[in-house]
Amino acid sequence: MQGKIILFAAPSGAGKTTIVKHLLNINPHLSFSISACTRDKRGRSEENGKDYYFITPEEFRQKIEQDAFVEWEEVYEGAFYGTLKSEIERIWEMGKHVILDVDVKGGLTIKDFYQGRALAIFVKPPSIEALAQRLQARQTDSASSISSRLFKAKFELSFEDKFDAVIVNEKLEDAFEQAEDLVNRFLADDEFFG
Repeated sequence: MQGKIILFAAPSGAGKTTIVKHLLNINPHLSFSISACTRDKRGRSEENGKDYYFITPEEFRQKIEQDAFVEWEEVYEGAFYGTLKSEIERIWEMGKHVILDVDVKGGLTIKDFYQGRALAIFVKPPSIEALAQRLQARQTDSASSISSRLFKAKFELSFEDKFDAVIVNEKLEDAFEQAEDLVNRFLADDEFFG
């Protein structure tokens, strides 16, 4: 079996992480690719090596110089995120398919790198107003951070047509169903998305 990649990209707060966790719970052939980042953990719920590889900016820059990333980006000033090539290979060596939760630019870079081996799904909120409410409700970001996330979201939404599929996450159960269908069809058919 040749390993494949399913990547979910979205503006912050659109629901991509929730959808990815749902798919991991129901599909034993998928394994989560843990991204590296330089930001601090959010509260007590996030764990190093499970949610992210939390590394220093210096370590991150060293890995950039070593060409260790499939993609990386300085998402916000001083906040780097990236997907390690070794992480993708680790999952494929386990005989599983990779599932990723990445930012929009990173998702497009991964799709470009892996072409037909990758399914790129864009998750979009029903509106910017709904996204603002979700970001405020999770109570993990300051007002200025939410403002910058919303500003960036407006820009990121302009890239949805570059993805293989778009899911509008208005009702979570419907988004789950759409994601399951897309993933199952992609894994079953090598020619489904070229």
